[in-house]
Amino acid sequence: MANPTRCAGCKFLRRKCAQDCVLAPYFPPSNPERFACVHKIFGAGNITKMLQQLPVHVREAAADCMFYEASIRVEDPIYGCVKIISQLQQDLFQAQSEMAKTKAQIAFYNAQQQLNQQQQNMVDGVDDNYQQDLHSESSRLGLDDHFYSLG
Repeated sequence: MANPTRCAGCKFLRRKCAQDCVLAPYFPPSNPERFACVHKIFGAGNITKMLQQLPVHVREAAADCMFYEASIRVEDPIYGCVKIISQLQQDLFQAQSEMAKTKAQIAFYNAQQQLNQQQQNMVDGVDDNYQQDLHSESSRLGLDDHFYSLG
């Protein structure tokens, strides 16, 4: 028994569309350009064969992938998807380089801040030690804090 409306694949190929047509679910009559594009790159026999060899639950994804690959190949017959993949790899490499540079800058600033903190602690420690030494020396000499407050 034939479908009351032919799918885009059967319409394109000018044949009857069987009830169990493997193309019908993925190439509806409302979108004939989709099948025409895929047919131009893969051919009807290859499309049918690929879909039939796959489990039903992955056929829709496969048809979408074939359409994507075909539409990109039509736009760029030389490189197709390879051009996009290369561009994405280049973008990824650039992002990784930028991230490494940013991490190095953060590490540098953290180290610089830690060094500044250590220097400040040393200065604070010297001031504290100086005050303690001065107090100890004044006590040893019999001078009290009152003497220093008069000055």
